[in-house]
Amino acid sequence: MAQNGVMIPQEAPFDGKEFSRDLTSAPGVYRMIGADGGVLYVGKAASLKKRVASYFRADLPSRRIAMMVAQTARMEVTVTRNECEALILENQLIKSLRPRYNILLRDDKSYPYILVTDETWPRIGKHRGPRSQSGRYFGPYTSVSAVNETLDLMQKIFRLRTCDDSFFRNRSRPCLQHQIGRCSAPCVGLIAPREYDASVRRAAMFLDGRSNELLDDLTRAMEAASGRLEFEHAAALRDSIAGVRKVQARQYVEGEQVDMDVLGCSMAQGTACVMLLSFRNGMNLGTRSFFPKLNGAENTDEVLEAFVGQYYLEKRPPREIVLGNSLPDQALFEKVFSEQAGRKVEIRANVRGERARYLELAQKNAELALQTQISSAANQQRRLQSLQELLGLPKPPQRIECFDISHTMGEATVASCVVFDADGAVRSQYRRFNIAGIAPGDDYAAMHQALERRFKRALAEGVLPDLLLIDGGAGQLAQAQAVLAALGIPDVHLVGVAKGEERRAGHEALVFANGHEIRPGVESPGLQLIQQIRDEAHRFAITGHRGRRQKTRETSRLEDIAGIGPRRRASLLKHFGGLAGLKSAGIEEIARVDGVSAALATRIYASLHGLEAPAAPTQELP
Repeated sequence: MAQNGVMIPQEAPFDGKEFSRDLTSAPGVYRMIGADGGVLYVGKAASLKKRVASYFRADLPSRRIAMMVAQTARMEVTVTRNECEALILENQLIKSLRPRYNILLRDDKSYPYILVTDETWPRIGKHRGPRSQSGRYFGPYTSVSAVNETLDLMQKIFRLRTCDDSFFRNRSRPCLQHQIGRCSAPCVGLIAPREYDASVRRAAMFLDGRSNELLDDLTRAMEAASGRLEFEHAAALRDSIAGVRKVQARQYVEGEQVDMDVLGCSMAQGTACVMLLSFRNGMNLGTRSFFPKLNGAENTDEVLEAFVGQYYLEKRPPREIVLGNSLPDQALFEKVFSEQAGRKVEIRANVRGERARYLELAQKNAELALQTQISSAANQQRRLQSLQELLGLPKPPQRIECFDISHTMGEATVASCVVFDADGAVRSQYRRFNIAGIAPGDDYAAMHQALERRFKRALAEGVLPDLLLIDGGAGQLAQAQAVLAALGIPDVHLVGVAKGEERRAGHEALVFANGHEIRPGVESPGLQLIQQIRDEAHRFAITGHRGRRQKTRETSRLEDIAGIGPRRRASLLKHFGGLAGLKSAGIEEIARVDGVSAALATRIYASLHGLEAPAAPTQELP
């Protein structure tokens, strides 16, 4: 190629046949990389040489693979000791690199779990979000109702505490849960630590699906208690046995006692749904739908293989996984999952009887959920097109950001930024900004600070919205104009969302940068989308403001007490589970905290209860 009269040599296209000729036949993982350095595809191979060579032939199986190979500028490989390691590494790289042509299971941290905490008196409860707290997690469950039903059984049979730590530490007598037979009241010492630990261990056995082992253990313990003439303890164990057997009887009546997941999959219009029907300990825990990003995949077998790998390598698999068709690497999956779970895991296809009926049910639910998803996506596109026409945009916006401010009389001001794309909310990109250094209640200054911080970073990252919504009128909009002008950002469409008469929904005024206003009315699909985004920004801002305000109040009240520094304040709040727990504690309890003397405990108690506190002792210089 010639440029200004000088011949510049072009980079030769990637020669896959030559590359694969020198590859090892060992198992491993390969990565296809595009000209821009982005990873196009990650795959595993029992033999790297054979697998990579299969891509560089004339008769490729699909247009998607042909496009991927055509865009490949180079390849990288990682050799592993065996196929199991290759499968695990492949999953890790797909999660971290998000390749353009792999089927991607969208991350969802909202799965409900049951958590048994790791502490002196373990607590059992429902958990969502990152698994950062120390303890054992059981799940994930397909629905909150399934978690609640299981927790209800746990309380009836094993009588474990469910209360939070601040409530637990400040009990002087048993609560209502003990009185109705759902808690053994460890808070006031009505059960010995060894007995409570045994109940925790048995609850874990039940949640693990080891009901028969649990019954044997309970029977041995009951007989031993009877032999020691501890008849009350034996009676309690007898009741636990009866409770477990009752659950088992119900399970055998409703269906076979199984630990099983059933997967149905449906595809249409470039979208796929995987429906998961779960059974644990024989109980039907309901269904959950997943909509993986296909990136050009064309059949359900590809989708299910990608789902099984990405989903179960992150979570403890059940004993059985039931599918409509066998997977190409089914034996490998079974081997890896069995090693991961510490027991045999079987993937079954072409099933009959009860399992076939469950598979048909999962398949029908997948088809219905997919139809709903497609309808929802079509409605979202209709609202985006309406928004384009309403605002006079050259094309439907692909990225919308909305800012809102929240505070109470100027206290603990927080700004929120929410992000929507063509598919809806992008919660992983939401941001909050703690506002400081402004006059209390100055919403204009707060908006200016939040926008400046956001768009300075946006310039560095190269990610800018097509449409910027500001919750407010001309004053807030002027702050956005000033920030964008100062940073030299010209191509972002600005719209203020001013509240309507008496703050009624659907009567909002849309304020443009040139001062023009329109009131589309409640029937406008474009305004309905703006309302949804504005309400989400409002919710996100209020949640952040309340958390910041509560934290400020907890710390500031202790900071006013002489002798309380950051370390003691943290110890007190941690010991009592927050300011409410500390306020309900007596002087003697407060004095038990490390580093807190009786005199300091007295001052803390007096300050929190509005009493006259004794003066802090002072040292006289000699």
